[in-house]
Amino acid sequence: MSPFRGVALKLASVLLFIIMASLIKATAARIPAGEAVFFRSLFAMPVIIGWLAMRHDLSTGFTAVSPIGHILRGVAGVAAMGTGFAALGLLPLPEVTAIGYAAPLMTVLLAAVLLGERLRAFRMTAVGIGLIGVLVILWPRLTLADVDRAAMIGVALILASSALRALAQVQIRRLVATEQTSAIVFYFSLTATVLSLLTMPFGWVMPTAAEAVMLVSAGLIGGLAQILLTSAYREAEAALLAPFDYASMLFALLIGYVVFAEVPTGAMLLGSAIVIAAGVLIIWRERQLGLKRGKAKAALTPQG
Repeated sequence: MSPFRGVALKLASVLLFIIMASLIKATAARIPAGEAVFFRSLFAMPVIIGWLAMRHDLSTGFTAVSPIGHILRGVAGVAAMGTGFAALGLLPLPEVTAIGYAAPLMTVLLAAVLLGERLRAFRMTAVGIGLIGVLVILWPRLTLADVDRAAMIGVALILASSALRALAQVQIRRLVATEQTSAIVFYFSLTATVLSLLTMPFGWVMPTAAEAVMLVSAGLIGGLAQILLTSAYREAEAALLAPFDYASMLFALLIGYVVFAEVPTGAMLLGSAIVIAAGVLIIWRERQLGLKRGKAKAALTPQG
């Protein structure tokens, strides 16, 4: 294991996931979210299969001990991805990223309800602090006299995406008891591709050449990012790598400003700092308790 290499791989994966989200956002004005999920999932599969082949791990990646478990994870993950992609078309990239940090907080609550994990006072307090941070981010939108309905729909979508991502994470925690990480990664891409086709009757459009290039690139980059993320957790402990998830805010701020001319508000920056602090507290506490989340983290994408 090499902690330095693990951190480098984690940061590279975080950057690639933000670039992927930026490509989806650039097409969101015309391309429905379900269609974007299809491209993101389909074109990630050749990258993932190639990686499994290079590792001589195809048989492991194709082996599903619990097919129903993979389907349940796929349904939650696809719904999370679709709502997240839809939100990208309605909100600034940094705001979507910041509100998305609510997902780990919701995972703590859902794990207590669905997995019977003990919800100790420290973690409950951290979750409460994080949710206050989310409220700080949302407060300007909630208090405007002239409410931007499109933006509020975007807020609802990204909150729904965060909850669904948390549900997917809980399902992954169940799967890692019997499944290899490579199988979880492969079968999510497969189920996401199939399930996204069900949205075809709801308004798919023919992409322009430029849109097609961006959508295919999003899939390829997403697949590569997933591989880098999985590889990072092979090189370093989950507790060391987890805080680097929050580097996504720096990348989102930079790309949002340079590419989309999105200027962050003070409330968004303050709220993001509070949510990140709460997340780091939870990570620190889990490390103190010796909880291992490496395999589950390696199998999760920012969309689910």
